[in-house]
Amino acid sequence: MTTTTRRKKGIVVRLQPLGDRVLIEREESEQQSAGGIVLPDQAQKKSKRGKVLGVGNGKLDREGKRIPLAVKSGDRVLFSSYSGEEIEVNGKEVLLLREDDILAVIHD
Repeated sequence: MTTTTRRKKGIVVRLQPLGDRVLIEREESEQQSAGGIVLPDQAQKKSKRGKVLGVGNGKLDREGKRIPLAVKSGDRVLFSSYSGEEIEVNGKEVLLLREDDILAVIHD
C-alpha cells in the first residue's frame, strides 16, 4: 500500500515501503508521570506504539514466493525501542522498519 503525503506547495510525496518494510507513525508519548507530574520534553521517552501507514509487498522465501506481511495499514502496533529508521516527511516524523521489529498488534 502506498502512503501519500501532501506538501504545502501542492507537491505530493508517495512512499511505498519495499519488501518486508513497514511505515509507522509513532503515537504521542506520555506528557505526565503516573503521579501527575508534568514531564519536560527531554524526560519523555519515545513511544514504542504507533499506527501502520503503509506496508511492503512481503519478503521472498527460498523458492522465490512472496510471504505476505502479518500487519496491514491502519493497525496499531508495538515495536522494539531502537528499531527502524526515523525519517521526516513534510515536517512529520515517521518510522520505517522491518516487520520482524514489530512485537505485537494492539487490539482495542
